[in-house]
Amino acid sequence: MLNNILKIHPNDNVLVALTDLKAGEVVNYEGKSITLTHDVKAKHKFAQQAFAAKEEIFMYGIICGAAMSPIAEGEVLTTQNVAHKTSEFTGLRDFKPWTPPNVSKWQNRTFQGFHRQDGQVGTANYWLVIPLVFCENRNIEIMKQAFVEELGFAKPNRYKSFVKQMKDLYTQGKKSEIETLSVETIEQDGEHKVFKNIDGIKFLTHQGGCGGIRQDSEMLCALIAGYINNPNVAGATILSLGCQNAQPAILKEKLDKINSDLQKPVIVLEQQKEGTENQLLTTAIQQTFLALTDADQYERQAAPLSKLTVGLECGGSDGFSGISANPSVGHASDLVVALGGKTILSEFPELCGVEQELINRCTSDESAEKFVSLMRSYAASAEAVGSGFDMNPSPGNIKDGLITDAMKSAGAAKKGGTSPIVDVLDYAEYVTKPGLNLLCTPGNDVESTTAMAGSGANIILFTTGLGTPTGNPVTPVLKVSSNHILANKMDDIIDINTGGVISGEKTIDEMGEEILEHIIQIASGEKKAKAILLNQDDFIPWKRGVSL
Repeated sequence: MLNNILKIHPNDNVLVALTDLKAGEVVNYEGKSITLTHDVKAKHKFAQQAFAAKEEIFMYGIICGAAMSPIAEGEVLTTQNVAHKTSEFTGLRDFKPWTPPNVSKWQNRTFQGFHRQDGQVGTANYWLVIPLVFCENRNIEIMKQAFVEELGFAKPNRYKSFVKQMKDLYTQGKKSEIETLSVETIEQDGEHKVFKNIDGIKFLTHQGGCGGIRQDSEMLCALIAGYINNPNVAGATILSLGCQNAQPAILKEKLDKINSDLQKPVIVLEQQKEGTENQLLTTAIQQTFLALTDADQYERQAAPLSKLTVGLECGGSDGFSGISANPSVGHASDLVVALGGKTILSEFPELCGVEQELINRCTSDESAEKFVSLMRSYAASAEAVGSGFDMNPSPGNIKDGLITDAMKSAGAAKKGGTSPIVDVLDYAEYVTKPGLNLLCTPGNDVESTTAMAGSGANIILFTTGLGTPTGNPVTPVLKVSSNHILANKMDDIIDINTGGVISGEKTIDEMGEEILEHIIQIASGEKKAKAILLNQDDFIPWKRGVSL
C-alpha cells in the first residue's frame, strides 16, 4: 500500500507529501496526529512541528532552510515562509571507513566495449570533428552536410516527411485533410551505414576560442583534449583559423597533460595555411574519410566492469528526485565503485549545504582542501556578479517542491551514493582514479554533462523529475525518471523509471541494481539510450571569464 507521507531522515522536522493532501486532512506519523492547514501537493513539504521565525528546518538530516516567519504545525512550506540556509563547513575531515555493497554477482560480468591503446574502453565508437574557434563553425557544418547522409549516419527525419505531406495536401486543395495527418504513421527508413563499427561522426560547434580572456581559450582547449581522449572517441579532425587565442599548440599541450602517449589519430588543419576554403575542406574531408576506414576496424570485445566511468547528473529535478531517482543512482554508483570503476559527481552549486558531509568522505586532506577552495571560489564569483548559490533553484524546481537551494542540493548529492571521494577535479581535468570523483562544473545540465564527457565519462546517468531532453555527442546519457507520471508521459526520453520507489514497489537497492544492468546493456551496444535515438547532441563549454 502506498504511504501518503514520508520522513526522509530521523532528524528531519518536516514531512514530504507522496500524494496530494487536502487542507483539514489529518495525517498520522510516529503516533502523532497532524492536521493540515493548507492543501499540500505531492512532492511538497509540510511542518511536522510549529516553527518560530528564524528556526532551522531540517531535511535529509541537515539544515535546508529557516523559517522566515512563524510556521504552524501542518502548514505547507513555500518560498514565502522558508528562506535558504545551510550549515557552515570547516574543511576538516572526519573520515570513516566505508563498507561497500555486495557485488559478488557482478564480479565476473563484462561489457562489450571498444578497447583503446591506452587501456581505456569505450561504450561507443565515434569520430569527432570540432573547431578550435567559432570562425570555423560554418566549415564544420559544410563537412557535416557532406558526410552524414552519404555515409548513412543521418537520422530519418519524419517531421520533414510530415511537412511534405501537408504541403502536398495544401497544393492539391485538400487543406481540410491536414488536421487528420499524424506524424506517428510516417514510416522511417533504417540506417544504411557504410562503416559498420562506427556509431557516428559528431560535428560540434561552439562560440569560443577567441574574443574572451585567454583562460577561457585554455579551458576550451583542455575540454576538447578531454573529448579527444574520451574512450568513446576513435580520433578527431580539428579545424583552426590560425589567428585565434585557442591555438593548436595549446591543444597539444593539454593533450600531452592528459595522455602523453596518445596514439589516436588527430587531424589538425589551419585555414590560413591551407589557403582557400575549397582547399581546406577538400583536405579535411579526404583525410577524415581515410581515418574513418581505420576507425572502422575497432570491434566490440569483452571488458571488465571496472572500465566503466559513469557521470552522475540531474536536471529538471522535482521533490521526488532526492527520494527515488538520485539515491537509486547513488546505489548504482556505489556498485560501480565497488567493482573498481570510476564515477563522477559534478554540479558544485548543487552541493551547497552538504559540503561537510563530502569533506568527511574525502580520502585525503589535499582533496578536501581542493574541494573547499573550489566551492568558496565559485560561490564568491557568483556573489561578485550579484547572484549566489541560493538562486540556483529554477521555477520548475520550486513549482515541484524544491524551494531552497539547500533542499535541492541535499537531494542532488544522493547521486554520489556513500562511497569515499578519491579525487577532486577542477573543470576539464581528466578522471584517473577508480572510485567517486568530484568535478567542478555549473549546475546547468548541458554545461555539466559536456564537462563530464570531457573528463572521461563513457556513460552518464541523468535523473529528472520534470523531463529534460539532454544528451551528449560522444557519451550515452541515460534518463532516470523520479516518478511514474513523468515516465509514462515522456517515455520517448526516459530510459529508466524509479517511480516504484515512491509507490513502494521497489527499494532503492533494487532500483540501483536495475540501473547497473541497464548500464551494462547500453555499454555493450545491446540497447541505445533514448537521447541517442532522438539525436540529442548537446555541447556547451563553460565560459568562466568576461569578454575582452
